[in-house]
Amino acid sequence: MMTIDPRDRRQRDYPVLRPIPLRWADIDTYGHVNNAVNYVLMDTLVNGWLGEQTGVDIRTDLSGFAVVAETSCRYFREMQFTMTPLLGLRLEGASRSSVRYEIGFFIDDAAPAAVGRFVHVYIDPQSRRPVEIPGRVRQALELLED
Repeated sequence: MMTIDPRDRRQRDYPVLRPIPLRWADIDTYGHVNNAVNYVLMDTLVNGWLGEQTGVDIRTDLSGFAVVAETSCRYFREMQFTMTPLLGLRLEGASRSSVRYEIGFFIDDAAPAAVGRFVHVYIDPQSRRPVEIPGRVRQALELLED
């Protein structure tokens, strides 16, 4: 299986695209978006999209809820205040209880400024053990498939 270099991704590679404006508070002492902000933006994109697509409160109205098991982000260009990055969401893969998302950060039509990975594992609220991805979430994930 050939893997694409994330720097070769373009907006067209992501089924979902959402603008998320940056705030003054997102800028660090070096004058660019602090790396921790990228993780907040990924969390906002994924969970906002899931809530919209399932039509329920994803924290309480599903058979299990998602916890973040893994995140990573590769940075290629700086983002700065006054920019409104366009975040792209695509499905990297899913198993019985986990979902792997890829998020592209675009500040223009060119290569991404960053590409992140965001992994959810669905767990039972009481036992805290992994459970099957809820049906409504599986249906939403179909919208992200190639």
